Amino acid sequence: MKQLMLGNAAAARGLFEAGCEFVSSYPGTPSTEITEEAARFKEIYCEWAPNEKVALESAFGASLAGRRSFCGMKHVGLNVAADPLYTASYTGVNAGLIVGVADDPGMHSSQNEQDSRHHAIASKIPMVEPSDSEEARKFASIAFELSEKFDTPVLYKMCTRVAHSQSIVETDERQTPEHKKYEKNVQKYVMAPANAIRRHPFVEQRMKDIEEWSLTSGINRIEKAADDAELSDVGIITSSTSYQYAKEVLGESVNILKLGMVNPLPAKLIRDFAKGLKKIIVIEELDPIIENFCRTLGLDAEIHGKDLFPICGEFSQNMIAAAFGKNVVPGKKIDAEIPVRPPIMCAGCPHRGMFYALSKLKVTVFGDIGCYTLGSVAPLSAMDVTLCMGASFSGIHGWNKSAGSENEKKTVAVIGDSTFMHSGMTGLATIAYNQSASTVIVLDNSITGMTGHQQNPTTGKNLYGNPAGRVDLEALARAMGINRVRVVDPYNIAECETAVKEELSVEEPSLIISRRPCALLKEVKHNPPLKVDADKCRSCKACMKIGCPAIAMKDGKAKIDVTLCVGCGVCSQMCHFDALK
Repeated sequence: MKQLMLGNAAAARGLFEAGCEFVSSYPGTPSTEITEEAARFKEIYCEWAPNEKVALESAFGASLAGRRSFCGMKHVGLNVAADPLYTASYTGVNAGLIVGVADDPGMHSSQNEQDSRHHAIASKIPMVEPSDSEEARKFASIAFELSEKFDTPVLYKMCTRVAHSQSIVETDERQTPEHKKYEKNVQKYVMAPANAIRRHPFVEQRMKDIEEWSLTSGINRIEKAADDAELSDVGIITSSTSYQYAKEVLGESVNILKLGMVNPLPAKLIRDFAKGLKKIIVIEELDPIIENFCRTLGLDAEIHGKDLFPICGEFSQNMIAAAFGKNVVPGKKIDAEIPVRPPIMCAGCPHRGMFYALSKLKVTVFGDIGCYTLGSVAPLSAMDVTLCMGASFSGIHGWNKSAGSENEKKTVAVIGDSTFMHSGMTGLATIAYNQSASTVIVLDNSITGMTGHQQNPTTGKNLYGNPAGRVDLEALARAMGINRVRVVDPYNIAECETAVKEELSVEEPSLIISRRPCALLKEVKHNPPLKVDADKCRSCKACMKIGCPAIAMKDGKAKIDVTLCVGCGVCSQMCHFDALK
């Protein structure tokens, strides 16, 4: 049956059809929906793991148990999962194991623009890369077969455009392979040095065998130019969405080598493709991995790539057209002036009160990854640094140990509840163990907010929304050696300010839990929206200092948008004239 399907949904459909039975992931845009869509199939057990490392290790365990398994993450998550990934390359698998990773060219929702192909090359693991939804479906089956045939994990690379675009998919029935029996094999699965050194030659030979397999598998294909094509002496080597752009702009006017497997790259196929061509143009987003590989092959044709296309950001049809001297289609303009929508926390966001208190106290703030990173945006401007998941707690510890006691009195770290479970616990452990007088804050909004409201180990619900084990943050912190633990309501600015002042004044580690659920959760009941008493409003704009999108100045007076306001009352605490009720 043919359906219009999102790339991530098609990937999940492919997992289902290929007989996958276990999925463990950590949410991260643009990969999140693969796991959410897989959870719709009752035949697949799905879960959110605390982080990507745990997800991969869990999927590896399911593979050893003889079940086809998958774990999904975004590109920066693969950094977290790199430790088990590189060694799983040596151990190999039992049943098929796919590691899904979604890159984010253009950094639509990411702190960097890394190219995950480097991990495939460094770990010596094959990587397949679909270019549309139908390939996203088909490549799941191919990846499982490849995994089992060559005893290897397989990296399955998506990107934002493939993950979040729709195209036609022709679905198939589910085929569940016979469960593979686990057989104890210490030399294969126990990676002590004496065993690992024997596995390394296997890994090297495996990559050669996979490259040979790719030559006849059909995963890479050559599309010849038309006989009378104007660019018949030019060849394009490309993959993923770059292939779609090239095909749309150039059609059959040029020869194309479309790669579905981007590691290992097919040297023989590339040499055969290049014969008789004057130019090879490599079209690939981000790093020149295919281009550099082609340069090592000693091809007679001229090789072009990053001299024509940028190394940063996403490509587009117009970019390809411009590089080939084709007409560039101008973008259509909307005559109406569209209001600017700056990135800002939602109306009623529970983080706003705490960030206002931190801004007012003029403290240095180590931030972390989550929607609360928006605390760095004006007018709050209450964040100084954000590095990676979990780095806030570790960072403040190093800062305080190095910068002296004076800085301890004016520095805090913030982290979300999901990010704390992901990789903040170890930072808190080092604070407790090495005793820096660090004041750290968990912004507990009872959900994983930034990626679309996924559950986490602190919420008491699993991926399906059913009751699950719940981590008690207060008890956990005390068990880790933090003696000063207190909970505040971020809607109460005075309470937040008092807590921060008091904890900064002590000479020992302390944890503040700023607890109130995300305002967008369906189960959260809101108060009626506030209204402005225009007669009492003095136009002082104090209410604007919290940066709530529900408040604006109109005709010289504060104005509340009742369609946005959730009645949190934070703004009313700013008004000295009792104008907000």
